Amino acid sequence: MMRLAFIAAECEPWAKAGGLADVVDALARALGRIPDGTGELVDVFLPRYRGVPVPEETRDTGAVVVPDPRAIGSRATVGVQETETHGYRLRLIDYPPAFDRADIYGYEDDPWRFGLFCRAALEVLRSDAVPPDVIHVHDWHACPAVLYRDLFYADDPLLRDAATMLTIHNLAYQGWIPRSELPQLGLDPDNRILAPDPAGLDLLWAGIEHADIVTTVSPGFAHEALTREGGFGLDGALRWKGDRFTGIINGIDADIWDPATDTDLAATYNRADRAGKATCRARLLAEVGLDPDDAGPVIGVIGRLDHQKGFDILADAADRAVIGGARLIVLGSGDSTIAAGLRDLAEGWPDAVVFIEKFDRALARRIYAGSDFFLMPSRFEPCGTGQMIAMRYGTPPIVHRTGGLRDTVIDETANPGQGTGFVFDEPTPASLLDGVRRAVEFFPYAGQHASEWEALVDRAMAVDFDWERSSAPAYMTAYRRAVEVARSGVPVAAGAAGDRAPVPTPP
Repeated sequence: MMRLAFIAAECEPWAKAGGLADVVDALARALGRIPDGTGELVDVFLPRYRGVPVPEETRDTGAVVVPDPRAIGSRATVGVQETETHGYRLRLIDYPPAFDRADIYGYEDDPWRFGLFCRAALEVLRSDAVPPDVIHVHDWHACPAVLYRDLFYADDPLLRDAATMLTIHNLAYQGWIPRSELPQLGLDPDNRILAPDPAGLDLLWAGIEHADIVTTVSPGFAHEALTREGGFGLDGALRWKGDRFTGIINGIDADIWDPATDTDLAATYNRADRAGKATCRARLLAEVGLDPDDAGPVIGVIGRLDHQKGFDILADAADRAVIGGARLIVLGSGDSTIAAGLRDLAEGWPDAVVFIEKFDRALARRIYAGSDFFLMPSRFEPCGTGQMIAMRYGTPPIVHRTGGLRDTVIDETANPGQGTGFVFDEPTPASLLDGVRRAVEFFPYAGQHASEWEALVDRAMAVDFDWERSSAPAYMTAYRRAVEVARSGVPVAAGAAGDRAPVPTPP
C-alpha cells in the first residue's frame, strides 16, 4: 500500500488549460483501480480558482497558516476544502487574493501564487495522520513544493521521509523568476547556492535538481529532452539525473473515449462492427458543409493554434494537400496569424477546407469519429493524446516523428501490414505533404486497397492505451523507485553541469 499526494495547477474537470489537467485526473483515478495500486484514494491538491465547480459535498477542513511575504505580518491563513470524487480526494487550497481571478495563469505574481499554493499543500500534509509515501508534483507550478520540502522541512518527522517525483508535461514552460523577484517565493535573492544563475531561478530546474525521480510523458520525448536541441536549456540537468530520469507514455480513459458508447456521435460502433463510422462520416460532412457523397479522404485536425502544434506548417501546406485530393476539417483557436491563414484557405477552397475557430468538445468527438485520417503536425509533442483517441475511433493518424507521436504510431509505409498510421520525418510543409500523400494513396478511393485499409483501421483500434493497463502500472514502478532513492540517502541535487551522463539510444 502506498499513499500518494499530487500537487498540480490543473485537474480535469475542475480547472483546465491544457493536457496537464487530463493527465492529473486520469492518472489519479487509475492508480486507485489497478491491482497493485495505492489501495486508497490519491490526494490531488489544486488551487480553488474562481471558476472551479466545487461539488456540493465539498467540506471545509480547516485552515493552515503559511509564510506569505505579501501578507500583513508575513503570514497568511489559507482555507482548505476537500471532497472524494472521481475516484480520488480533491483538496482545494482556498486563498482568494491568489486564486480568485479570471484565469489560471498569466499574472506577474504567478511565482507568489503557486509558491503559496505549494507551501499550503505541504502544511496540509503535515497535519494528516498518515504521511505521504510520495509527493508527486506536476510541471513548474508545483516545483516549489520539492524545493520547500528540502529547505524548510528537511527535519520534519512527517515530510522528511517522503519521496518526491516531478513529472514534466511540457519542457517549454519552466517558471523563470528574475533574482529580484525571488522574495515572491519567500527566498533570499542573495543565496547563490539556492539559485546559482546570477540572473534568477528556473523553477523547473529547481524541481529537477531536488526531486528524487523525474519523469516525462513519453520515452521519445525523454530522449529528445537530453539533447541540446530538445532540452530547452535543461538538457544538462536532465542528463546529470542519469537513470533517475525516464519517460512514461500517457494513456487515455477507454471508458470516456469509446465510440461504442459516445453519445455525441451520430452512430456508435466498435472494432468488431464499424458500420456506424460511415454514418458518423456522412453526418460530420453535412454538419460542416462538405459533400457527404464525395468519397475522397477527409483529414481531421484538432488543437491549439500555435507554433508548437505546427498549425503554421499545415497552413503553408494545406492548399497542396487539397490539390492532392484531401479535404480538411480544422477545429481550434489560438494564434491570430495562424487563424487568419486558415480562414483564407477555407475561403479559397470552400468545397475542401473547413476552419472552425473555437473549442468544442462535442464537435471534436465527431471529428475523431467522422474523419478518415487525423493529422498532428506538431514540431514537438511530449506525448499527445489526439493520436491515441483517433486510433481508438478507427481514424489512422498522420503525425510528425517526434516525442510521444513516434512512440505511439507505427508508419504503415515503412512497416507494411503492421502500421497504425503514417509518420513523416521533418516539421516542414514538404515532409507533411509526403505523409499526407502516402495516406491518401493508401485510402480505398474508388475501391482500391479496401482490404489493406480495413486491416489498417483494425490494427489502429486494437492498440490499448488505457491508463489502467499501461501507464498507471508504470507510474507505480516509478513511485517504488522514488522511495528507494529517497531511502538510500544519496543526495538528489547533483548540479546542472553539462554532459556528465551519456545520451541514451532513442527508443
